[in-house]
Amino acid sequence: MTRLTRRAAARALVAGAGAATMALATALPVTAHDEDRHPKDAAGHQATLTAAPIVASDNMELLGTFPELEGISGDYARSTKHFYLSTLNGITVLDISTPGQPVVTGKYLNNHFENEAMNYGERRDRDGKVTDQFVMIGVDLQSVDPTDPQHTNLGDGQELIIVDVEDPNNPHKRARIPVTTSTHTVSCVREIQCRYAYTAGNASGFSIIDLTDLDNPKELDSDPTTDKIDPFESPAAGPNAEFTRGAGHKWNFDRGARGFHTGSGGTAAFDVSKPRNPQLLTTTGAIGRGEVDRYKGWNNFIHHNAWHPNHSAFRPNAPASVENGNVLLITEEDYLETDCSRAGSFQTWKVDGFGRPSAIDPLDKVELADLGGPTEFVPPEAAFCSAHWFDYHQSGITAVAYYGGGVRLVDVRDPRNIKSYGYAVGGETWDAYWLPQRRTNDTAKLPRTNILYQVDLVTGLTVYRVNLPGAATTN
Repeated sequence: MTRLTRRAAARALVAGAGAATMALATALPVTAHDEDRHPKDAAGHQATLTAAPIVASDNMELLGTFPELEGISGDYARSTKHFYLSTLNGITVLDISTPGQPVVTGKYLNNHFENEAMNYGERRDRDGKVTDQFVMIGVDLQSVDPTDPQHTNLGDGQELIIVDVEDPNNPHKRARIPVTTSTHTVSCVREIQCRYAYTAGNASGFSIIDLTDLDNPKELDSDPTTDKIDPFESPAAGPNAEFTRGAGHKWNFDRGARGFHTGSGGTAAFDVSKPRNPQLLTTTGAIGRGEVDRYKGWNNFIHHNAWHPNHSAFRPNAPASVENGNVLLITEEDYLETDCSRAGSFQTWKVDGFGRPSAIDPLDKVELADLGGPTEFVPPEAAFCSAHWFDYHQSGITAVAYYGGGVRLVDVRDPRNIKSYGYAVGGETWDAYWLPQRRTNDTAKLPRTNILYQVDLVTGLTVYRVNLPGAATTN
């Protein structure tokens, strides 16, 4: 979720883009998620971009720090040992053959904001050979490509940029397409054979992008009878008392033909077995919209992202547990609340079924202040300490980014009683990723290793080996 003013965003964008570009960036609209809020002043943000100490729990072994790699989001290749880091200045490709010592192989320069959840996609032929590898940049404020100045976007609307990363030494733009709804995030429905992608969307709905022809992507129309492109509807993009305009935020897909759309209206589950025609299954209901007094704090601004672990074991009538595949993990972001006891939480919900309305019910939530840990280097107030992106590990330990609260490891093996498992603080962490286990041909498996990448806008990329419960794999 962006938190810069228009002047700050412009400053971040044009760093290194040249004085001519800077002259164009004097008046930019706020992003899709900022019109109802008053983000922090630019000076306050710029002051944080300095070296910061790192304090970690004993179960997190530091393998390497790379302060030059300040990042906002990232993703890893499914068929090769590469990691893609999205920064304010473009995409950096890293060779992660040695996970603790990533090596930069190439860069695609594009001063953009914000690409908060960069997504990877690929194509394979009938023999399983990879034919295309790409990442997607969601432009929701501006984009400046120094090699393509005629397509400079300074508040001209949302768009999607396809970046070809098949050659890790030469990532380059392959295509771009204007989109009618918010591209704050853009997600492949299936990362392997990615042919369709869904946008974050706004109150009017979300967009479906047909990527069948990567050189000529197209936005689908939900109602071809009209003379314009109509979006697809989702209750997750509806308004709440705090976010009165409403917006979607992220799509996550559980590999079981289900997609979970998060936004100001809570979380909605869809059947995406036919990705051109998603069908609503259920939602988090009034609680997910923040309308039930008994559950105050479960959505004070927006449901940020979600994950349905162990989906193949789904047992709707069994006790809530990840083992039974009936727990949904969600972060609720409230990034301008400076009280870390209510600034945005990590949550567990019970999925009671997919055949009736409002069948996803709350179990437990933790704010940063609930997790304990160090107080040094975590400002007690006027700080960004909301829960943000997270990544689940099959051991039951989830790595959750809490901005100024660093990365926190939380134990969800008992989803009704989330517990702290570890921490690494000292910067402004936007995301964290468990690296995948890999087969002998380097293709990624769903199980994760115990190697964790912390993506931080202040301290850069930091790599840890984590002592996890049960047998953990490093590769």
